[in-house]
Amino acid sequence: MNTARLAIAGGGVIGRRHACAIEEVSCANLVAIADPAPSVKGLADELEVSLYNDIGDLLEVESVDGVIVSTPTSSHFLPTITALNFDCHVLVEKPFMSTRREADTVIEKESVSRGQVLVGHHRRYYALVDKAREIIQSGGLGQLVALSGQWTVRKNNEYYASDWRKEWQAGPVLTNLIHELDSLRYICGDIESISAEISHSIRNWEKEDSAAVVMRFANGALGTFVLSDQTSSPWAWEFATGETPFFPKSEQNTVRFMGTRGALDFPNLVVWHHGEEIPDWNHVMKPAEICIELNDAYVRQIEHFCAVIDGREVPVISAQDAAATLRATLAVFESARTGCRVKV
Repeated sequence: MNTARLAIAGGGVIGRRHACAIEEVSCANLVAIADPAPSVKGLADELEVSLYNDIGDLLEVESVDGVIVSTPTSSHFLPTITALNFDCHVLVEKPFMSTRREADTVIEKESVSRGQVLVGHHRRYYALVDKAREIIQSGGLGQLVALSGQWTVRKNNEYYASDWRKEWQAGPVLTNLIHELDSLRYICGDIESISAEISHSIRNWEKEDSAAVVMRFANGALGTFVLSDQTSSPWAWEFATGETPFFPKSEQNTVRFMGTRGALDFPNLVVWHHGEEIPDWNHVMKPAEICIELNDAYVRQIEHFCAVIDGREVPVISAQDAAATLRATLAVFESARTGCRVKV
């Protein structure tokens, strides 16, 4: 197994998270960071790696196998294309891109580059997500009929200190809902159409404050999802799982899957079932908890990225797969703008 030489484009919060994961992986070595922000010098010094203003400048000097793109969403495109021009493999943070045109251009570029694109929908590396998929895809709930979910938090005021966080690309739909839609696609199957409403009633910024979404899945199941970054509540993935240490853990589940023979609370897995009884409202349902330890998804993601670079694995979240999640997410904006249901 070869050691992958990695560079990070974007040394902010997520860039630091990737850097920490790289330190935990024996087959990965961080050699440099590209970011013009003066504040990133401290991170580069701490990690004892070279710092460049631009990923192109970095790749002209350093020998790199893979580039991790962790810039703001609106800036994903250029470093990804640049890395592919240098035939580097790319792990690009979600959202894959901010527009469908950018996504299509990257997919086309990947087809003529020796580099492959892996997209950072990190939740797919959690064992509990795989277990939810297994339960539903195997018919453990019978036929899936419906699902209901929410991601409702109140981000702190300091979060919006940078003006780019007030732009539409940094709003909760593209930043947070895209996580949820990707997980739902992975667990339930493709989303066929979306209807949505968006509100800006709290902050009155370009980015939205809340969204309500209705989904039809290709398998016929229906789903609803409510999203906001301006609400005080215990109902969000991060609160449920404790994934992020500086968010208080509530252990309150945020999604319910409902089938013809049972139901599933998620992400802390609880299966509701009638046992041997007839599955109708006259018979008792009992909960069965499935305990799965939360592994470090970022570490598993870097391990997989190294395997892709080494030619031992293919991306589990390809550019094409991530583009399908992006299309579903962007459909939320289109439906809200037009007032019509949008086919994904």
